[in-house]
Amino acid sequence: MSDEKAGYGDLVWVRDKDGKEYACSVDALKGKIKTKEEMSEAELAGCTDLSTVIGNW
Repeated sequence: MSDEKAGYGDLVWVRDKDGKEYACSVDALKGKIKTKEEMSEAELAGCTDLSTVIGNW
């Protein structure tokens, strides 16, 4: 990965079985991931739980 910061277009939005959303770096994902449960620990490391950033209304 380069030293440049990733932008909005470099993110993939992933949902878990409960509907919780995660923002994941497209570089961190391997293949076509559809849910959090299908992701490896290494792929999850490139994701941010959006409820921790935005808050739970």
